[in-house]
Amino acid sequence: MKKGLIFIAFSTLFFSTMEIAIKLVATEFNPMQLNFLRFLIGSIILAPLALRHLRGSGFTLDKSKVLYFLFSGFMCVVVSMTFFQMAIVYSKASTVAILFSCNAVFVIPFAYFFLKEKLTKLSIVSLVISLIGMIFIVNPENLTNVTGITLSLIAAVTFALYGIIGRKGSLKYGFDGVVQSSFSFLTGSMELLVLILITKIGVVANWLQSAGFGQFARIPVLQGISWSTVPALIYLGVFVTGLGFSFYFLAMEETSASTASLVFFIKPALAPILALFILGEAITLNVLSGIVLILAGSCVELISDNRQAKLEKQSQLKAVAGTNTAHVR
Repeated sequence: MKKGLIFIAFSTLFFSTMEIAIKLVATEFNPMQLNFLRFLIGSIILAPLALRHLRGSGFTLDKSKVLYFLFSGFMCVVVSMTFFQMAIVYSKASTVAILFSCNAVFVIPFAYFFLKEKLTKLSIVSLVISLIGMIFIVNPENLTNVTGITLSLIAAVTFALYGIIGRKGSLKYGFDGVVQSSFSFLTGSMELLVLILITKIGVVANWLQSAGFGQFARIPVLQGISWSTVPALIYLGVFVTGLGFSFYFLAMEETSASTASLVFFIKPALAPILALFILGEAITLNVLSGIVLILAGSCVELISDNRQAKLEKQSQLKAVAGTNTAHVR
């Protein structure tokens, strides 16, 4: 358990500094370019752990699994994380960190509709509290940064969908989180590279510029990498994406999925504090109120998860006891 808590601490630290590290080099890289680089590095760091998990499992790569990883990688890296990168360009790192952490809240309705998972009263309470918290942070009465907030919420919603896709893959193919992330990050990076190369084609680049999407025209691959940006790039790829997810999955192995999810419950509170000291981003009263509400909503969901897990365990024990009684008879 102690080892698991250490893994949670490191994962929380790395994930909570993600938006800050991206903000520090956001002007040096194109959002899609930075996305490609950090997830490619992250997939390489996760690969040894994924191969260890697959050892002796009889894993074979067929057409169905390849298509699955292409889809999950597209949803995570190409869609969700691209919106995430752009949100950091247009909004404060602390705001993006808080709103993106709400992806766990969006999983609740998606799991109900797509996975037919039971929607408990506590889950509904958690969802309502967290949504009120988001409203406090967005502050509709003084809404000046619509673009940044919209991009943050799209990133959170699509990352929640990626989580649902991951659960489907786990149920269908038996993948664990490490294998799922490593392969999805790799395929997503390759898909993003193809799109980046397409933007360099003259006709495509000209059309994007004339349509007002100049930021997506002729996206560089290696441009911007220098002695001044390499440290942040290594930190994002190796520590945040690679080790951050590795520690998160190792925490699951040492504790449980519910306990490991504390990472995303602590992040909304820790990230704004780090942004205050590193980037000088002030924490307003409405943001502070939103943080407290989102943390409260997350804690309610954690209680709901633990209660549901105990009920399922009790049900399994009763089933085993009933089977044993039947055998005795």
